Amino acid sequence: MLRSMGQRRVTGDGEDPRVMELRAAVSRLRRELAGHPVEFVDRGIAEDELAAMDAMAVGGVPEVRRLRRSLLLVAGSVGSVSALAAGLTAVRRAVELFGEPPRV
Repeated sequence: MLRSMGQRRVTGDGEDPRVMELRAAVSRLRRELAGHPVEFVDRGIAEDELAAMDAMAVGGVPEVRRLRRSLLLVAGSVGSVSALAAGLTAVRRAVELFGEPPRV
């Protein structure tokens, strides 16, 4: 589809590719977090926010402000775990596909 007049390109099955990218990145980080052998204090926060991000994506195009808030919470929770850095970067890049939240 055309991007003119605020339209977004969609895949052949009608799904927004940004949403697909977000779901893939979130799924990857959730798997990496589940397989990470070391417990850390904020692991539960990261797991909850990743689940929330996935739920937002399942519902269609997520609210950018809420998505960025979840990203900050996940980054704050797992940011010091170097083994999760690549997965976290992929989630950040996927969130950035949605652009900046509208200014109020």
